[in-house]
Amino acid sequence: MILHEKADQAQALLTETGLDCWLTFARETELHPDPGIEQVVGANVVRNSAFLFGSGGERVAIVANFDTSAIRAKGVFREVIGYDEDVRGPLLDALRRLDPRTIGLNYSSDDVTADGLTHGQWQLLQQLLSGTPYLDRLTSAAPLLARLRGRKTPTEVDRIRRAVAVTEQIVGQITAQIRPGVSERDLAVFVHARFAERNVPPAWAAEGCPIVNCGPSSDVGHTYPSPTIRVEPGHLVHIDLGVRLEGYCSDLQRMWYVRRPGESAPPADVQRAFDTVVRAIDAAAALLRPGVRGFEVDAAARTVVVEAGYPEFKHGLGHGLGRAVHDGGAMLGPRWACYGRNVDTVIEAGNVFTLELGILTDSGLVGLEEDVRVTPAGCEFLSDRQRALVLV
Repeated sequence: MILHEKADQAQALLTETGLDCWLTFARETELHPDPGIEQVVGANVVRNSAFLFGSGGERVAIVANFDTSAIRAKGVFREVIGYDEDVRGPLLDALRRLDPRTIGLNYSSDDVTADGLTHGQWQLLQQLLSGTPYLDRLTSAAPLLARLRGRKTPTEVDRIRRAVAVTEQIVGQITAQIRPGVSERDLAVFVHARFAERNVPPAWAAEGCPIVNCGPSSDVGHTYPSPTIRVEPGHLVHIDLGVRLEGYCSDLQRMWYVRRPGESAPPADVQRAFDTVVRAIDAAAALLRPGVRGFEVDAAARTVVVEAGYPEFKHGLGHGLGRAVHDGGAMLGPRWACYGRNVDTVIEAGNVFTLELGILTDSGLVGLEEDVRVTPAGCEFLSDRQRALVLV
């Protein structure tokens, strides 16, 4: 069971990250999901709840009495304590028994998947711990959460791999639908029908999954398929899509070129842009291995694009992939302020990333995205790479 795999990982990570205790403090988690809850608890709670992992192997859950049954059923916590009126008493009792020198909380200015503690809960926790020695022992658990989320277990990798395989099956059905007169919205509707056939939800909000771009007039980025922009001869068709399978995501971008009458190949500028994108992904994949930092992998791809005479792409090369399509932790991106310290994170075996970038041409966007796993030896592609434009 993945919850137990991740709980065992978390226990080991306490020592590795210098924490004596990891405390997830949350309430009404259906309204305010916390990354820690998703990783190691697996059930929603209503009242103020505390989930503690101790460096000595302790696992303590303190929840409202009416939430104890659901927490016990998951089998992660060795001790489940219920309360009716106030969490303070049982929380302080647990901390006295553990007596941790450092207590990690779920907050981060860089990594959204490590930033589950709300400001209100932070203020409440300060009130609960007022007058105790534990208030001065609080620190961020972001390093633990980043590694916990980033180091995918074999079970997690298997789910991502199968999500990728389903996505590639759907991609294989799209080519026959691409023809002059078909709108971006038409192609999106077709993809949604394929999701429904396989009983898989999209990896992100359905309104924008898939992203569909037909030709040079289409808005690029996180946009919605247009009902009025239609495929024409000479257009590039770019589709960005993913599915969620058993809680884990895929994220791929694929390309087609619609030939004009008499054309047997894409125009030279389109082919050159496509080849540059492929080479940039090659360069990143060749460098991606344990021990390098995210910004270094991004730079390898970015250099290929710039040296080919194109503007640098205005986004990071790749993001983590897993429970979320943007899964947090280490990021493959440039050292821009918006990415914080995530791009300085050291890459580890078990990380799963996307490798993605695009180049604009007069025929539309050339964009590719592949899903990869970091192994002890380097980089494994989980997707069947696209190395040639599909001609329609």
